[in-house]
Amino acid sequence: MRDIFSRGLQTTIIFLVVGGILALALSGFFGAASSQFSGSLVQVQTFFATRFQAVQDFFAAPRDITTLRSQNSELEAQVSQLQVQVIELQQRVNETDILAALVDFAQSDPESTYKAASVIGRDPSPFLHYIIINRGSNDDIRRGMPVVTNQGLVGRIDAVIADASRVQLITDPGALVNIRLQNAETAAVLKGSVTGDISLDFISQDASVEAGDLILTSGLGGGYPPDLIVGQVININKFDFQLFQTASVQPSVDFSRLVIVLVITNFRPVDITPLVP
Repeated sequence: MRDIFSRGLQTTIIFLVVGGILALALSGFFGAASSQFSGSLVQVQTFFATRFQAVQDFFAAPRDITTLRSQNSELEAQVSQLQVQVIELQQRVNETDILAALVDFAQSDPESTYKAASVIGRDPSPFLHYIIINRGSNDDIRRGMPVVTNQGLVGRIDAVIADASRVQLITDPGALVNIRLQNAETAAVLKGSVTGDISLDFISQDASVEAGDLILTSGLGGGYPPDLIVGQVININKFDFQLFQTASVQPSVDFSRLVIVLVITNFRPVDITPLVP
């Protein structure tokens, strides 16, 4: 009997406790406690999550740095390749512009026959002024042929091999060009120098020469065809005790930037040295 009474009492107590808990839950008693518990649980989870993430980042950092360095190297290589491509494209554009200008120049003088050539070398000597072009005897290039650009006179062929030629520039100390001053209608001689400067000599004292006067080849002497642009007068030196005037000249061609030139192939120079007394 005592066991049955004890079991009944236990069952009654359990029902009362469960019923009380249900009643408290339904009345909202556990809401505040649940919120506090949930907030505390979230804080604990946040604390452990941030610490875990920090530890994970710490161990992953070396691998990320290696990856970033590898990606940076790849990007630098791509940038270098793009820069090379940009330079090549600029060079092609420049060459296209030069060729277009040379074509226009050649068409403006249909009486002459031209052959284009690329500059492939320069004389290393500081006292000589020559360039090397990629045309030679195999291209019917001959010694003495004039070399020009759309800007004006460059020089003439000085030596030839099968696939290349050497051009003596008008700035060379040994270069002499018979010219005429367009405005003054007088002849003179253009001379090069060791420094690369060019000047006029043997200008008549009676000639009225001014800065800015255009200088053209005269055709005298048989070395160059007439009316090729050479440059302009910069300043004049005139003294009463001298037989001739002299002048400094600004060449029309920028010799430091020669890339492509034209050889006048239908001009044959005439050597009149034996006829000169």
